[in-house]
Amino acid sequence: MSYEPKRADFSVPVRINLYSDTQTRPTRAMKEAMLAAEVGDEQGGSDPTVWELCDRAAALLGKEAAMFMPSGTMCNQVAVATHCRPGDEILAHEDAHIQGSEGGAPGAISGVMIRGLPGPRGMFSAQTVREAIRPVSRYSPPQRLLEVEQTTNKGGGACWRIGELQAVAEVAHEHGMSVHMDGARVVNAAVALDAPLSEVVSACDTVMLDFTKGLGAPLGAVLAGPKDFIGQAWRWKQRLGGSMRQGGMNAAACIYALQHNIPRLAEDHANAANLARGMAQIPGIIVEAPETNLVFFDTSGAGLTAADFAARLRPMGVTISVSGTYRGRACTHLDISADRIGEALEIMRQAL
Repeated sequence: MSYEPKRADFSVPVRINLYSDTQTRPTRAMKEAMLAAEVGDEQGGSDPTVWELCDRAAALLGKEAAMFMPSGTMCNQVAVATHCRPGDEILAHEDAHIQGSEGGAPGAISGVMIRGLPGPRGMFSAQTVREAIRPVSRYSPPQRLLEVEQTTNKGGGACWRIGELQAVAEVAHEHGMSVHMDGARVVNAAVALDAPLSEVVSACDTVMLDFTKGLGAPLGAVLAGPKDFIGQAWRWKQRLGGSMRQGGMNAAACIYALQHNIPRLAEDHANAANLARGMAQIPGIIVEAPETNLVFFDTSGAGLTAADFAARLRPMGVTISVSGTYRGRACTHLDISADRIGEALEIMRQAL
C-alpha cells in the first residue's frame, strides 16, 4: 500500500480554500523578511535569526527556553519522547491530534501508550483526569504525561479556559505527571480569550507553538519549556532529523508572523462566525457554533456525506475538509476575506 498523497487536480483552480489554515500562503512582506534574514548553521548554534525567534517565543510563552523545528508534529513527538520512557502512559483526549493524526508516532517512536479521555468539545474535566489515575503498581504503566490541545481541533476549535486548564494540570501535577500543550492554534485561543499567551499556557510545563496555521508562515514550530528540558530535547530533535542549516530564512518568517499576524486573527474568527451563520441558513446543514476559526457542520440533513459535499464544491473552486461521514470542516485564515465568505456561501447553496 502506498501512503503517497494523491496529486492535486490543478485543472480547476482553488479560489476559496477553506480546507485548513495550513493552506495560508506567505505574504510578499513575509517573503521579503525571509530574503533579508541573517543566517548561519542552525544545527551548530550559529544562526542568529533562529536564536532570535527562540528567545522571542520563549518570552511570549513565559518559558525559560525554546527550540525551533520544522513542524508542530515533530515538536509534539520530541516532547513526548523527552517526557516519557518506553512503556509509559499518556493521558490525552480521545480525539487528540497525537492520538489519531500523527501516524502512530507515540508508539512507534517513544514506545508509549495513550489513554483517551472522554469529554465534550475535545476537552475533559479535572474529575475525569482524577478518575483516570491508576494506583502505582508494577502491573500498571507509569503515567508520565497529561496532554491537552489549544484550541481543540476535532472539538471544533474550542478554547480551554485558563481556570479549566489550571484545574486539570493541578491534578496531573499532584500525581507526579508533567503537562504538555499541543498549541497548534494556541494563538487563536489567546486572541479569543483576550489573554496573554503566557497566561494561556501557564499551567503547562511544555508547549508547542505552530507558525503554519493562522500565523501564516510556510514552515516551522517551536517547543518551549524549562531550559534543562529543552537541552535534553535536542537529542531527540537530532534523532528525528529536525536539525537544520540556514534555518534563519524560515525563522524570519515566524518572527514576522509574531510581529504582524497575531491581532489580525480576530478577523478570521469574525469571518468564521459569519460563515457559520450563513451555513446555518442552508437547508440540510447543521452548524456547530465556532469559538475561533474552525467551522464544523453536519451534512446528513442534506442527504449527502461530507465527502459528497466536498466533491461538489471542488469543481466550483471551493475546498473544505472532511472530518467524519457527515461531519465537515471549513477553516478561515489569512487568505479568506469577508467578501470570500459571501462567495463561498453562494457556491455552497448552488452545490446543494
